[in-house]
Amino acid sequence: MTCMYCDEQNEVRNKILIKVCDLPYSTLFLLKNQNHLGRVVVALKTHREELFMLTDEERQGFFSDAARVSKAMKELFNPAKINYGVFGDGVPHFHLHMVPKYKDGLQWGHFFWDKGLEEVTLTDEEYAKMAADYRAKLGV
Repeated sequence: MTCMYCDEQNEVRNKILIKVCDLPYSTLFLLKNQNHLGRVVVALKTHREELFMLTDEERQGFFSDAARVSKAMKELFNPAKINYGVFGDGVPHFHLHMVPKYKDGLQWGHFFWDKGLEEVTLTDEEYAKMAADYRAKLGV
């Protein structure tokens, strides 16, 4: 099986993610499951499995991209807190989940875990607007 972040034709990738834009060191994706409104993934452009495998330049550039995305998320959706998750046992490519959390919202005050939660999907127009809003905030 190919890496879903490296292969634009990957079936799983196209089922669960929508590419928003390329940043200098990463690619920004919307998750189709928007049970946490504004949720995204920032994936390193280069295939690396672990943080220690990134060059100094890649690491600094990636986290600079991630900071830009988190600022855009805050400005667009005004979450009370943004949760950040680096996983990878299922998809061994370095990527960062950004999960906006809202007071009195889903899982407020608890760790993020999306297993067993109801999936929230949007219309094609809503996804397109969200992606366009992210691109505009990011200046790309």
